[in-house]
Amino acid sequence: LAKEMMEKALKKNVMFLIPVDNVVGDKFDAECNAKTVDSKEIPAGWMGLDIGPATINLFSEAIKGAGTVVWNGPMGVFEMDRFAVGTKAIAKAVADSGAISIIGGGDSAAAVEKLGYADKMTHISTGGGASLEFLEGLELPGIAALNDK
Repeated sequence: LAKEMMEKALKKNVMFLIPVDNVVGDKFDAECNAKTVDSKEIPAGWMGLDIGPATINLFSEAIKGAGTVVWNGPMGVFEMDRFAVGTKAIAKAVADSGAISIIGGGDSAAAVEKLGYADKMTHISTGGGASLEFLEGLELPGIAALNDK
């Protein structure tokens, strides 16, 4: 799915970025053993808990030049301070960019609210999957029902 989305983005000249490094942990716990690794080298049995510093720089630089930013999903486990670094950095980059910012999904909405950036975003929607389907041009059942009346 990611490769398909990247191909579509390339054809439409739309920037589509993926992480180049991750902060990984050996278990889902704030006190786990953690380290930063290349995204292609996540050790077996470890899990990605945040984006790494190179990804923060990559994403932040792209956001600086953007006219519109669509953000769906936190960068990491923002509920754990140790793994909120990426989400906080990207929220700040979006807030400081001056771009039109569309934040989609309950977790993203909660993250920008918790981190104090909600008032700097253009639009925040808790409809994560529905937001993406709307942007994709798919028919939404609730909207279709209204159109039938």
